[in-house]
Amino acid sequence: MGLKVGDKVPEFSAVRDNGEDFQSSDIIGKEAVVIYFYPKNFTPGCTKEACDFRDSYADFKSLGAEVIGVSSDGIKSHTRFKKKYNLPYTFLSDSKGKLKRLFGVKSELLGLLPGRETYVIDKEGIVQLKFNSMNASKHLGKVIAKIKEIMAV
Repeated sequence: MGLKVGDKVPEFSAVRDNGEDFQSSDIIGKEAVVIYFYPKNFTPGCTKEACDFRDSYADFKSLGAEVIGVSSDGIKSHTRFKKKYNLPYTFLSDSKGKLKRLFGVKSELLGLLPGRETYVIDKEGIVQLKFNSMNASKHLGKVIAKIKEIMAV
């Protein structure tokens, strides 16, 4: 089933792009967070999406929000991806699909492609936006608008 708007994000752990453990409780419920799931590092759409978030990262930070990218790629792939495109935010490796299942990210094209889904989570840890579109360029605008809305309250 996965998470929907209004749900509290349960605690989870994962491995960061630098190999360190990530505990959701260190950030979720303390500041606004954008978590975006994407299919694969270095593919055209995923690179565009990652770079869109990179180019707006200062805006997210000034609004009090953090950005986290999640894919099934391993730590080494995430490290190369971050370095090549100068991506300043955290990536989590979800090689077994645990986070994808927890959040309820749907696969595309009859289950052949991992899904592209973005979540905006407020400072209390509540999902405020769940947006699914394989069109990578549609995510940033919706996310920025939602962050501005929830941080203005």
